Amino acid sequence: MPPHDRNPDPAAPPGTHAALVAECRERSIALLRENLSAEGILAASAGDKARSRNYLSVFGRDAAVCALGMARTGDPVLLAGAEAGLATLAAHQAPNGQIPKFVHCERKEPDFWYVGCIDATLWWLVAVDALDRDGASPGLKARFAGRIELATRWLLAQEHQHFFLLQQNEASDWADIMPRTGFVLYTNALWHLVKRRYGLPQAEATRLHANLLLDPFRGDGKGHPRARLLADHARANARDRGLFLSYVNFAAFGDEGDVFGNILAVLCGLAEGDAARRVMRALLGAGVDDTYPVRVTCEPIEPESPRWRPYMARHGQNLAWQYHNGGIWPFVGGLWVVALCQAGETLAAGRSLSRLAQANALGDWAFCEWLNGQTGELGGMRGQSWNAATFLLACDAAAGAPPLLGDGR
Repeated sequence: MPPHDRNPDPAAPPGTHAALVAECRERSIALLRENLSAEGILAASAGDKARSRNYLSVFGRDAAVCALGMARTGDPVLLAGAEAGLATLAAHQAPNGQIPKFVHCERKEPDFWYVGCIDATLWWLVAVDALDRDGASPGLKARFAGRIELATRWLLAQEHQHFFLLQQNEASDWADIMPRTGFVLYTNALWHLVKRRYGLPQAEATRLHANLLLDPFRGDGKGHPRARLLADHARANARDRGLFLSYVNFAAFGDEGDVFGNILAVLCGLAEGDAARRVMRALLGAGVDDTYPVRVTCEPIEPESPRWRPYMARHGQNLAWQYHNGGIWPFVGGLWVVALCQAGETLAAGRSLSRLAQANALGDWAFCEWLNGQTGELGGMRGQSWNAATFLLACDAAAGAPPLLGDGR
């Protein structure tokens, strides 16, 4: 029987779900070991397609996310690989402090993307702190102290001096052919966490203005007057899904429902208590995990939308229900399970964990990069390392372990 047919419905006999989850956990550890290199964890399994697309590289965001899962396995080989990836990225840090989008292992060459890959630096800082604080790699922050100072200075240079939120261009974070620009939820959720973990100034002002601008329907109006003007415009014109907006800029906003950004709002402490539960229930109500966990937008941006950009059709990749524009990303699905657990939605977390194992099993355990958001058809690269790493984090969270990201405090 094909792997993806082994657990076809919630009424399967007792033990079926647990067996599939256990097998996916074992295969996740095996995949991470297979994708290790001397420089750290590669983004995907070896192959001609992966080589031609630079996936056989150490990516800033991928390696950092993978480090979170690898450190929790207790496997000394994987822990060494996690540290190696963070060290490779640090060794190729730009003089201004930016951590590269990726480091090409064969050429030993860093790549910094087109308009500034802002989240690689954020994720690198998150991972260094998490491994040090969790006890997996004590002394890691001290080892990289100089690199950390450079990285935080680079980020602070991009912070608005009244809102204390990072500002960015379009297509400059993980959703690298999406039009999110200005004050972006995904980026500023990570920034809030980094500020808390590294004791950077104005962390509470960052949280306050993120809630004012990006959750304007429920804000209490506190904050800088110019921020209130932006929030007023969004409140009057955007759709309220019960979620944070994906971005707010001058007379512009994103109300498509950024699932990953809202998950990070919960995990990184922008949404706490009742707000966190409201966000997760709104996402459940939108059916973002109905096929497999988890679709990364509630609705895609269509070509007739004013938020559509011609570059989204490049290579036919970011059309509706594909890639970042409504595709299903199993690696985000792992963090979805963690956020469900953190918000107290334990039954939903258990169901999602089982479906996440099914998603990774598709294509004879392809651990595929993304799936079509409507049909579940496989897309992107096989053997994605961060699918495996966040599945391990999801298993830990479902078993009651505290999440490695914590709540940002």
